[in-house]
Amino acid sequence: MNRVQDREREREREMGMTPWLEDLVPFAAMVMVECLDVGLTTLSKAAMTKGMNHYVFVVYSNALATIIFLPLFIFQRKKTPPPLSFSLLSKFFLLSFAGITLLQNCVFAGVSYSSPTLGSAMSNLAPAFTFILAVFFRMEKLDLRCSKGQIKVMGTLVSISGALVIIIYKGPAILALLSHSGQNTSYPLNPSSAPKILRATSNWIEGSLFLVVASLSFSIWNIGQAAILERYPSKITILFYYYFFGTIQCALLTLIVGEDSSIWALTPDIELISVLYSGICGSAVVFSVLTWCIKMKGPVFAAMFKPLGIAIAAFLGAIFLGDTFYTGSVIGAILIVIGFYGVIWAQSVEGKAENHGVANGLQQASPQTPLLESQTHV
Repeated sequence: MNRVQDREREREREMGMTPWLEDLVPFAAMVMVECLDVGLTTLSKAAMTKGMNHYVFVVYSNALATIIFLPLFIFQRKKTPPPLSFSLLSKFFLLSFAGITLLQNCVFAGVSYSSPTLGSAMSNLAPAFTFILAVFFRMEKLDLRCSKGQIKVMGTLVSISGALVIIIYKGPAILALLSHSGQNTSYPLNPSSAPKILRATSNWIEGSLFLVVASLSFSIWNIGQAAILERYPSKITILFYYYFFGTIQCALLTLIVGEDSSIWALTPDIELISVLYSGICGSAVVFSVLTWCIKMKGPVFAAMFKPLGIAIAAFLGAIFLGDTFYTGSVIGAILIVIGFYGVIWAQSVEGKAENHGVANGLQQASPQTPLLESQTHV
């Protein structure tokens, strides 16, 4: 008996970690990823509330990410330089446009108009939009005669319905409900405050629409990323050009829409902190940890943690920004999460069937890959 235990301990030492730790570390890592991701939107909201231009924020954060990946890119080019062509660089350029210029600007514009909580809720629309695009481009199989195909369609419709609820119906504030107040805090009785109320409602709708466009942009980026990775597997090279081209595009966009040169000034407080946080934690750290978790547990495992961001965002927003969570947001978020899990569950079951039980299915090239990866990085 002692010899058996000794062999098991020796095997665990060779593996580098105990079995229970092997399960705990990826779990803790994904919770950390969600905290860092929501922390980014919370900090950016605080910086933009103070007056920081969101276009400038995107430029600086991506410029910092480019600098971080530059040494890795140079080292890789010296070691095993993958061939580059004008066609490939053009694809990197378009990928940056979808994933940075359009996606990030819409995300931060939406958060500035609404709240980080709404941003986290709307990000769960990505699987639904990715599924629609994947079917359109014939990267995803859809069999309506199969129950899993019907679940994917229903999940997509439920998620989109949840987004419409958030956009159309704001409802009373949760805090007002908890205090047994029947008054809708979004619409006080004071007539003199009506213009301010209309502006707040308009901003909420605009923010929601920006976030919907951001989720659609992310889905387009994800489909394009999957297609490029099939032909060019060097992730470091893709990331470097992704951030590099995104920085150039956003800088040009800021010069076009910017009011004056004063918007480029960074104050050494929450503005500088948010930029550093975005470039270091929001790009380098989150992507690295997320990639490791996907290799350890698979893309479905990583995707299952995304709705956790809604609760984290609501908690951080209430503490640091004084945000209020509204009834419409709660109802819409619940619908989006239900649809999210429906699509992900059906997709994972089909993926397991096609891969014949291969563990994680990480290295399998299948039509399911784009959808499952749609929640790996926002």
